[in-house]
Amino acid sequence: MSDSDTSKTSPPRLYLSPPHMAAGSRERLVQAFDSNWVAPVGPDLDAFEAEFAAYLGVKHAVALASCTAALHLALRFAGVTDGQPVFVSDLTFVAPANAIRYVGGQPVFIDSERSTWNMDAELLRAAVQRAIERNQQPKAVIAVDIFGQSADMQPIRQVCEEFGMFLIEDAAEALGATYHGQPAGTLGDIGCFSFNGNKMLTTSSGGMLVTNDAQCAAKVRHWATQARDPAVHYEHSELGHNYRMSNLLAAVGRGQLEVLNEHVSTRRKIHRAYREALEDLKGIEFIPNKRDESSCWLTCVLIDEAVLGVSREEIRLELEQQNIESRPCWKPMHLQPCFADAPMIGGAVAEQIFQQGLCLPSGSGMNDHDVSRVVSIIRAMVSGVAINV
Repeated sequence: MSDSDTSKTSPPRLYLSPPHMAAGSRERLVQAFDSNWVAPVGPDLDAFEAEFAAYLGVKHAVALASCTAALHLALRFAGVTDGQPVFVSDLTFVAPANAIRYVGGQPVFIDSERSTWNMDAELLRAAVQRAIERNQQPKAVIAVDIFGQSADMQPIRQVCEEFGMFLIEDAAEALGATYHGQPAGTLGDIGCFSFNGNKMLTTSSGGMLVTNDAQCAAKVRHWATQARDPAVHYEHSELGHNYRMSNLLAAVGRGQLEVLNEHVSTRRKIHRAYREALEDLKGIEFIPNKRDESSCWLTCVLIDEAVLGVSREEIRLELEQQNIESRPCWKPMHLQPCFADAPMIGGAVAEQIFQQGLCLPSGSGMNDHDVSRVVSIIRAMVSGVAINV
């Protein structure tokens, strides 16, 4: 066969944030399987909760079916009931807004601040004061740490303490991040984490609720196991949920936790490599990481088409053409059809991030060549030269 008859081989698919499994996870999974502890109870489940709590420096951790389950039970423990406002980040995945509706609450979306892309504490304060003036006593705030970057939690916590509100930190994307040296997810009354396939630590699915409140941990664990009372028969005095994590998945999580710091370090290295290669281009702005405490789950950029000469969508489509996955930043909740009737405070910052924002491949399994593929395509598009990667 001549060279002219040979079809060009497509470059390997570069995913946004694929699972990066540790060898220890497979070993622990097989051991758990062989032990026949395959239910949502067992030694690996207990050990995973204890090891996760120790990693974060908190007193209690409860392994659950998802981060959404953790958010749901956190709101239930906070006592949110029908019609009560819950203030939540506008720029986020849909899970926290859905969880508010699960308990009958009313989500009130708070715009982002430019310095972190997370909840604006001043807008939060104004929203809380407005609710109180209307004789609505809010009980909870959900502050989301997006893309691995912690929200500026100190002023948010001050607002919560001043008005007697429960602070729930949605750290689904921020495991391994810190805020002034304190681990993300430990900055509120309850922290919620995701172990979805694309997260910093994956068990394929699952989540974790963490707290220093023993009563909270006990209640959440009880509710998550169908609220079964301690009796030889099946006795239930209150509503429960089937939300506990499987012992098999917990075994996987234990192995993943052993390499978490290594994976965080790699993602931070990838983020720095993107910055060094692209920050000279006028019209590209990186997600803020002033304290270098982000886990860098995803490296995100804003594309100013008027300055750069190409749009966010043109870059995304060209990357896809080259078999590279990228994604727009989160579409704000106030623009989602199912939350069109929910109150919104601000909105311009979140809308700009959505309109101009692009998430670049950031998986901890990436190497220098993978980063170079992405960088070369973007720089070639800006320069107007042929793309050859």
